[in-house]
Amino acid sequence: MKFPMMIATALTALGLGQAAQASDPLQVGISGEPYPPFTYKAASGDWTGFEVELAHALCATMQRECEIAPTGWSGIIPSLKAGRIDMIMNSMSITEKRQRVIDFTRPYYFTPGAYVAASERELDIPDGLDGLVMGVQSATTNATYARRELRDSGVDIRLYDQAEQVNNDLLAGRLDVILADEIAMVQFLDREEAEGFEIKATAPQHEAYGEGIGIGLRQEDDALQEDLNAAIAAVIEDGTCASLSEEYLGTDVCVYD
Repeated sequence: MKFPMMIATALTALGLGQAAQASDPLQVGISGEPYPPFTYKAASGDWTGFEVELAHALCATMQRECEIAPTGWSGIIPSLKAGRIDMIMNSMSITEKRQRVIDFTRPYYFTPGAYVAASERELDIPDGLDGLVMGVQSATTNATYARRELRDSGVDIRLYDQAEQVNNDLLAGRLDVILADEIAMVQFLDREEAEGFEIKATAPQHEAYGEGIGIGLRQEDDALQEDLNAAIAAVIEDGTCASLSEEYLGTDVCVYD
C-alpha cells in the first residue's frame, strides 16, 4: 500500500496493545457504489482510492488486518449496527443526527459541497435556482442541506441513490445543476465527457455538513474508537494522510489539530 515507511515508527509510540493482539480482521465498510477518487475499483479489480489506502494505513498503524467490505450506501449504518462491518470509512460527515445512532472518530478530512452546471449557464445561488432541476445523492449531507436551505428557492430537488447517477443525468441534460462533494466534483470535471461544465459555487458552512468526515463506529466500541483516533493522529502527523490526499485528490484535505 502507498504510505510512508516512517509509519512503522508510530507503532511503538501508539502503544496499542489491545488492537495489536486482536486477530480478527477489521471489516471496513465502504459504499458498494464507486465514489472516485475516494473509493473505486482499480484495473486489477481491487478497491483503491484515498479512503481505501488511508484505511490500510490506519490498520497498519494499529497492527490490525483490514478487509474492505463494500456495502450499499443506504444500508451502511444498519450493517454497522448489525455487526456485519466494524467501521464506516466512506466520506461520512459527523452530524448530530448520525451521532444519535452511531459514534465517530475525530474528523480526518473536510471539503464543502459544490454546485456544478454547464459553463454557459449564468447561475446566481440561491436566487438563480428558481425553476431549475437539481440532482443530489440521497442520505448525504448535501441532501440534508438542500432540504433545509433550498426548498424556498424554487428549485426542483431530485434525489438519487448513487453519485454516478447524478453525474450521468447532468451530462445527459436531465438536470440543470447538481450539488455534491467539491473534491469528487473536481475529479468528475476532469473527465473528457464533462468538458463544458464547471463548479459555479460552494455551499456555505452549515450545521448540515457537521464537523467534517469521520469513521463511523458502533456506540459501544470505545476501544476501537480510541485506537483509531490515535492512528488518525499518527498518519496525519507523519504525513501519510497528506501524501495520500495529494496523490488522489490533488490537494491536502486532512484535518489537523
